[in-house]
Amino acid sequence: MMRDYFEFYCPVKIIAGQQALENIPFELTLLGVRRVLLITDAGVRQNGLLTPILQAFVGMDIEISCIIDDVPSDSSLQVVKQVSHAYRTHECQAILAVGGGSVIDTAKTANILVSLGGDDLMAYAGAHNLSKPLNPLFVVPTTAGTGSEVTMVAVISDDATQQKIAFASYHLLPNIAILDPRMTKTLPPRLTAMTAMDALTHAIEAYTGLAHNPMSDAYAISAIELVAKNLPKALDTPDDSDARLGLAVAATMAGMAFSNSMVGLVHALGHGLGAIAHLPHGVCMNIFLPVVLSYNQDHDGERLGRLLLPLAGESVYLQTKADQRAAVLIRHIRTLQQSLHARTGLPYTLEQTGQVQISQFDAIAKKALNDGSIIYNQKEATLDDLIELLHQAWHGEWTII
Repeated sequence: MMRDYFEFYCPVKIIAGQQALENIPFELTLLGVRRVLLITDAGVRQNGLLTPILQAFVGMDIEISCIIDDVPSDSSLQVVKQVSHAYRTHECQAILAVGGGSVIDTAKTANILVSLGGDDLMAYAGAHNLSKPLNPLFVVPTTAGTGSEVTMVAVISDDATQQKIAFASYHLLPNIAILDPRMTKTLPPRLTAMTAMDALTHAIEAYTGLAHNPMSDAYAISAIELVAKNLPKALDTPDDSDARLGLAVAATMAGMAFSNSMVGLVHALGHGLGAIAHLPHGVCMNIFLPVVLSYNQDHDGERLGRLLLPLAGESVYLQTKADQRAAVLIRHIRTLQQSLHARTGLPYTLEQTGQVQISQFDAIAKKALNDGSIIYNQKEATLDDLIELLHQAWHGEWTII
């Protein structure tokens, strides 16, 4: 049934494909930019991923005035201040972010300070507190999972209070996202699997959540199909450009979907687990995905079952009775998890992580219960429900209807 009302917004220009990086100087020139701040992390630079980007600027009437290559995996308010200071010192006009979620979120929040002024980032925390468009921001993701290149959200740590500070505004959306398969070829198997499962979770929750709409559905379904087709290829042949590009596009499309339809209980539990046990977000998504889908199954199993087609293919879908498709979908995800665990070591149970204690379940559940994502889940959950789901995720055992 068509919703009475919905919104869909994603003004980010996507440049994707072989040699997509070579378009960056031209696109910056179109915006009148002559001096650029490039930010990344140590791993990106050590793996030589900056080389084709730097080469693209050779002979161009545009300058990378400063490179910051030490953004940590969990960026902080202090790092953002350092980036904004470098931007001002070198009189830059735009930011080029090359990296994963932490680098991109650092770029988004530093762009707040250099565009709106001051050094107090907390003055802009929360939702829709940015008064005007920000300076140009270009993003080159080096993982294929977060979708941060097309989302209006950034999260930065406050080391003093040990809290995550969220920022949300349409003005945080980058001007351009550049998807080039050269950027993800060096991802090791475990990270390839983890980020792909992150993207898959984004797409599935975007499709099954309360705020889904026809536009987000289209992007979510395509993202699921791209992950299913390209993840095995990327693991079998890591330098397969087509597979790498397919996963990158999947992550971006999933990001566009959930940025407009939100996410649900998988993310609520994942945020709680990440805060307490400090596990990577993609690991949390992988662990909770089938557990939560099984919990939700009796509420909207028919809609969930439709995802069997993009995930498992036409043959499996047609051979499965309509009332069994949701259960088969969940089993298919578990089979995929077991395969990824055998090939890459990616954990699919809490016990396998070696970083979680059963004694932490109460604290994790309380954080999940207070997480905004839980509002969009198809089925309500109590604190006792969440604790039960954590026990199911401990060994990865639950009852599929």
